[in-house]
Amino acid sequence: MSSATEQQHLAGPLSASVANLCQRLQPQVSARTAAGFREVLRRLSAPLQVAVAGRIKSGKSTLVNALIGRRIAPTDVGECTRLVTRFQYGTVDRVELVFFDGTKQVLPFEVGGMIPADLEVDFDKVSHLEAYLTNAVLRDLTVIDTPGLGSLDLASVKRTELLLGAAKHRKEDGEEVEDDGDDELDDTSRNAVAGAEAVLYVVTQGVRADDQQALAAFTAATASREAGPVNAIAVLNKADTITPESVTGSGGDVWKAATLLAEKQAATLKPRVADVIPVIGLIAESAESGGFTSADADALRLLARLDDAVWETMLISADIFTSWECDVPTGTRVRLLEKLDLFGIRHAVDALRADPDLTAGALRRSLLDASGLAGVRSRLDAVFRARADGIKAAAALASVTALAHASGDPGERQRVHDAIEVLLAKPEAHQLRLLEALTLVTSGAVDMPDDLGEEVLRVGSNADIGEQLGMKGRPHNELAAYALERAGWWRSFASFGATPAQGRVAHVVHRAYFLIWQQLKAQTAS
Repeated sequence: MSSATEQQHLAGPLSASVANLCQRLQPQVSARTAAGFREVLRRLSAPLQVAVAGRIKSGKSTLVNALIGRRIAPTDVGECTRLVTRFQYGTVDRVELVFFDGTKQVLPFEVGGMIPADLEVDFDKVSHLEAYLTNAVLRDLTVIDTPGLGSLDLASVKRTELLLGAAKHRKEDGEEVEDDGDDELDDTSRNAVAGAEAVLYVVTQGVRADDQQALAAFTAATASREAGPVNAIAVLNKADTITPESVTGSGGDVWKAATLLAEKQAATLKPRVADVIPVIGLIAESAESGGFTSADADALRLLARLDDAVWETMLISADIFTSWECDVPTGTRVRLLEKLDLFGIRHAVDALRADPDLTAGALRRSLLDASGLAGVRSRLDAVFRARADGIKAAAALASVTALAHASGDPGERQRVHDAIEVLLAKPEAHQLRLLEALTLVTSGAVDMPDDLGEEVLRVGSNADIGEQLGMKGRPHNELAAYALERAGWWRSFASFGATPAQGRVAHVVHRAYFLIWQQLKAQTAS
């Protein structure tokens, strides 16, 4: 690796420290371990990679298109939706089929620029897809679209389970059989998700037990430790399909109902995820990827002129909306349903009735606001992008540790361990200690009282100081005073009230609060 070239692509100083550690250790370890370190270095210099996961028909690919801002991932069930697809930045748009034997084949785009849903190749020989796009969003974020869970297609189920490491295989009398367990991913699956450091998990109204199991498998399959909220958030997709009357406190408002349901789901999924955010992926995709056109806006203007009674009747169901006699052709209404569904259509018409002069562009922005995509992006920025340096560095250290343990050489293992301890002792590396403490608490390895566990979760899962302290928007002097107070409390707890395991976590949290206090004091002084 050319450090001068690669270091400029590293996420930050923590990633640079881990990269330097790998480079220093390479001459001191076996050839096999050194090769592993080179892969770690490659991952460190790559953009943060987020795997989008969820059940089949949860709207994963629609959400991927919205996040990328381009309708490229197939959303109808087909062969391509049964494959892992990695969307990454490239100077020329192209899609490559990657076969299990390592060979590649360029795949032509469909008319309209989408990846074909079906392949004219031997599907069983295909490992995954690599999509390279000249897209600014992908400069610092690689998005990995994964097969949906719960498919009725047994081959797809098998592929997904292998991808997740949810099933392992062993040989008995020459036959390959499934077994339960926490074994490592097979080589093919590991290559398919190689480098994924974070998970965006898509749920709909009901969180099922297998959602939680799949989420656990995905977080374990990423390049980081099984760290839960360190590297995972969830979205409640299709928020517009929620019946407000089914959610207490919604006041009949769909978005309020979705927000309350997302909060309940967050409580159910913790500590696996940092948060659950509601979104309407279909509207987000149409508004963000260019699917919503001026012709659509014109059709909505005609609908906005309908009599109130007629309009409310048409909105009772999709069938009535498309079959009712009106000036807007049936085919046009079908197209609007495909892009916006009834909720989006109602929102657009309400906006046009409130402001008849609304331009097509302003209407598109109104729909985008209604989709909740901004909230998802904001959380992605807060949980992933703002903490990319720490997430990538922690993932790399986990890989380095695993490589050393796999070597079977006690001396090599000790050398790597000692080098990591030296790195972690530096003040600037404290974020890694905090991520490690968070992992210990959320995984149950260290048992903490619920209120203290929640506090560790809050401090370790946020990049914003106000959110870390649970006092977002409060003045600097209040934040500083609270940080110093909590630093003192955790130091006392570590010394007098904690078990040895709790004490190790408490010392880390004390240090985190103290560093926050120092940072706030420095900001006030400047």
